[in-house]
Amino acid sequence: MDNPRLYLWIGLALLLWMNVIQWNRDYGTPASAPTSSASTTTAASSAKPASSSQLPALPSEPAKPAATAGTAPPAASTAAAAMSGDQPTIRIVTDVLDLDVSLQGGTLVRADLVKYPVNKTKDSPPVRLLTTADQTYEVVRSGLRAAGGRSEPTHLATFTAAAQEFRLAPGAQELRVPLTWTDDQGLTVTKTFVLKPGRYDIEVVYDVQNASPTNWEAASYVQFARHVYSQKRSMFDVESYAYRGPAIYDGKKYRKLDVADDKFSETFAGGWMAEMQHHFVAAAVPPVAEQFDYTLAHEGDHSVLGFRGPLKTVPAGTTGQFSEKLFVGPKLQEQLKPVGPRLELTADYGKLTILADPLFHLLSWVYKVVGNWGWSIIIVTILLKLLFYKLTETSGRSMAKMRTISPRIKSIQERYKDDREQLAKQMMELYKREKINPVAGCLPIVVQIPVFLAFYWVLLESVEMRQAPWLGWIQDLSSKDPYFILPLVMGAAMYAQFKLNPAPPDPMQAKVFAFMPIIMTVMMAWFPSGLLLYWTTNTLLSIAQQWNINRVVAAEAKK
Repeated sequence: MDNPRLYLWIGLALLLWMNVIQWNRDYGTPASAPTSSASTTTAASSAKPASSSQLPALPSEPAKPAATAGTAPPAASTAAAAMSGDQPTIRIVTDVLDLDVSLQGGTLVRADLVKYPVNKTKDSPPVRLLTTADQTYEVVRSGLRAAGGRSEPTHLATFTAAAQEFRLAPGAQELRVPLTWTDDQGLTVTKTFVLKPGRYDIEVVYDVQNASPTNWEAASYVQFARHVYSQKRSMFDVESYAYRGPAIYDGKKYRKLDVADDKFSETFAGGWMAEMQHHFVAAAVPPVAEQFDYTLAHEGDHSVLGFRGPLKTVPAGTTGQFSEKLFVGPKLQEQLKPVGPRLELTADYGKLTILADPLFHLLSWVYKVVGNWGWSIIIVTILLKLLFYKLTETSGRSMAKMRTISPRIKSIQERYKDDREQLAKQMMELYKREKINPVAGCLPIVVQIPVFLAFYWVLLESVEMRQAPWLGWIQDLSSKDPYFILPLVMGAAMYAQFKLNPAPPDPMQAKVFAFMPIIMTVMMAWFPSGLLLYWTTNTLLSIAQQWNINRVVAAEAKK
């Protein structure tokens, strides 16, 4: 098979593959809709209760079924649910987070990311990751379950706080926000949220003081309650294709969960759970060395992803402590790594993580030097071109030799146009005499396709490039070019590259290849502009390299 025809098959296979992916995205399992954003609320505001009829079962108890619409709650939580009127909230403010915490259970009912506006327009509100709004409901519930029917500070219990608002002081190393719960038997639990400047991880610490005459056994838990609904996907909105839903890491493998799976239940240590969406995540990480039970259930139109730890005993007259870590914020990999084992996997690059992860770290290293993600993409593209230079040079020399012998190829085609078997034989003999590998030009394309797709996922999933500007009209490398200038430049560069290479011997193939730049321009016009910047830069570098090789080979042919 001659070189141009192989090019054609590779191009058509790639287009078919991308269409299959698009079809799966459009007609496959729908993703849940994005969390809405809104402006900050006041500290004195009241939130909808984070109450629920479902509490995690203790090791000695059978699992309690989730309450559904129209059914009565289990008896264990009836009393708590009865007092679930609107509960007051306290406000917690750091330099990066603005939170509302309900005094019912110490549940996180609002989280605004003050450093991340919804868009780049003036006075844009911050992204709201947690909210009690009906259609975008998502809260983080936590508490302690007590054994033996003892009183317990669950997410249905009422806590008290010393103030209505807590703010991180300038220059302070941390902010501690204590909530207190007591019972009538001498048990006091202080639930403390520990936040640090510039960080999105939150430590939740329970200090238990057991002044009662008997031992107290309890297990800690965390639940993510989130509204379940479908989302329409659109080629005009790149965010609509990002995964939104529950995920876990079981200490060995990261997995996305089917939100409809009511039977999911596993026990493991060294893991975590997360509720995912594009660029942002809410995650919970228990102590690494302890076995925790993970479950996924439903409460009406809410999914509940949760974990519950082992029972621990706090002897009478002593104190004890429980703790977990939360992460509520953007998928900043440098912040995710120290919070939990492999928590950076929430920046989900899919099956190309093996390429995308080192590519992201290379981009990050260059960014620290140049301070602009657009120029970082260009510099990394140049570095990749240098890395594969010898490979592409071999291919380029083969293409250049094909160009020098194109008159002889046409002569053979005219002579044996009615004898395809003899035509193929004469062509192969010509390639052998001239030491030309007709398939050598395809290898660089095969190598570049995975890199291209890895770049796509890095630009789509890395929050570091969200709303990151390059220059001029490109003010967000993670979204499409607003004026479609880069797609047109890319298309022109691809056409110039086509003209620089030898024309396919088959006239029909030549027409198809001439039309390919138009197809690619239309198809990639909606891709992230950072991806187009990479492909355009790579194409221009390829043109420069091929032009130089053509010049050298032509000079050698004259000699």
